[in-house]
Amino acid sequence: MLYHILNVVFAGRHYAYENPMFRATIAILLAFTTAVIVAPPIIKALVKLKVGDIPEFDNKKLNELMQNKANVPTMGGIIILIAILLPVLLLADLTNFYIHMALLATFWLAAVGGVDDYLKLSAKKRGGSRDGLKMWEKLIFQLGLGVVLAYFIYLHGLHNQGPSQVAFFHKLYIPFYKGVEGAVEIPLPVFMILAVLVIAGTSNAVNFTDGLDGLASGCTAMVSFTFMLLAVAVGISDWANYLLLPHVPHTDELAILCGGMVGACLGFLWYNCYPAQVFMGDIGSVTLGGLIGYVAVVTRQELMLLLVGAIFVMEGMSVVLQIASFKLTGKRIFLCAPIHHHFQMAGWKETQVVIRFWLASAICAAAALASLKLR
Repeated sequence: MLYHILNVVFAGRHYAYENPMFRATIAILLAFTTAVIVAPPIIKALVKLKVGDIPEFDNKKLNELMQNKANVPTMGGIIILIAILLPVLLLADLTNFYIHMALLATFWLAAVGGVDDYLKLSAKKRGGSRDGLKMWEKLIFQLGLGVVLAYFIYLHGLHNQGPSQVAFFHKLYIPFYKGVEGAVEIPLPVFMILAVLVIAGTSNAVNFTDGLDGLASGCTAMVSFTFMLLAVAVGISDWANYLLLPHVPHTDELAILCGGMVGACLGFLWYNCYPAQVFMGDIGSVTLGGLIGYVAVVTRQELMLLLVGAIFVMEGMSVVLQIASFKLTGKRIFLCAPIHHHFQMAGWKETQVVIRFWLASAICAAAALASLKLR
């Protein structure tokens, strides 16, 4: 909105507000400030509504370790959503197709996460056993979103770019290889499958990571910052050509979304750090993960996401491997899954687990950015 007002006021003249990196930086500051300001009244309201978390695990030792988190208000992801949406609506180009799709993804995933949180909390208040949405129920909505986004993203690339850009947009970019030489042509069905896997997979992986104070919010801030830089690099032809990246026009507007995510996560972390005053719940983690996956798909950096978000990959895979091992052999690989609980049960203090995972996430982000010139 503000972006368009300034366009009218300064018609024909160029100012800093036109630069997506400048607006992304302002988005970080605005989202952080918004989160810090709106969090106290929202936390107070959640406490009044008795929207408290009740950690329950199948492991007695873990329940003892997590008992101090009982009744801490959850669904704090509402804070994150407000802090993301405000800078996007004010600073982004609202005529941009990718921003339209990002807003669709935000509201869709927030609805899924919100329903999941509501079912968990309402069931526990009634003494029921339903633990939110079943995994297959959640997956149906996540997969549905992935299909919708992939279909329209692919068609948009097909009808709104030049011949050379179309060929490049519909290729899978492989890190450590030079531009087109390292890209693999993919048809629409493959693109849709890839997008569904990335968006749904990242959404659930961040959800799994959200188990300790500040863990998910800190790691997500670092991953979002990395994709903020990648969105600008891919969206601006000169940058893309210099770094030998696929050039996807207009994706630089997604830097404002990523900047909003960075600021929102940092602002939320102010209240979510140990000892947490609020948890983000599924309404926050499911949405953040899905948005990261969406940006990775649009910028053609699906494989780069494996490196940037290695912590999320590790968390998600630990759950998959634990379930598969137990069903096939009756034995568990880890003391507990997701893997952050394994380290916690192995003797690491909660703050040690969180800070070490933050450090690992920062190293992965740095390695991913360094890899842009390692080809």
